[in-house]
Amino acid sequence: MENAVLLLDKKTKEIIDDYSLKGEVLNELSEFFSLFSDKTRLKILSALAISDMCVTDISSVLGINQTTVSHQLRFMRNIGAVSCVRDGKIIYYSLKDDLINDILIKGVEFLSR
Repeated sequence: MENAVLLLDKKTKEIIDDYSLKGEVLNELSEFFSLFSDKTRLKILSALAISDMCVTDISSVLGINQTTVSHQLRFMRNIGAVSCVRDGKIIYYSLKDDLINDILIKGVEFLSR
């Protein structure tokens, strides 16, 4: 690559170098977008966009094994996409931020063009 001739001007290259994703931001963004790379997670996210639910309800409504739902919810909590509230023995999950649903909607809009 050292011998490669760049067609970009120096200023454009510097701007790209300055604004390209790097380090922790790149890692966090990659992990965040992995949230949307799994069909089971997408189903759970779209359901939680409609209503807060417990694992049993999510499992029943979506036809997904409770263990799988719990595993995916743990992943989504670690990323910060969902939050939970305990009510006695029942834990209700919800989207942590409406921006998650906005991203889902934008994805559907993109694919519908």
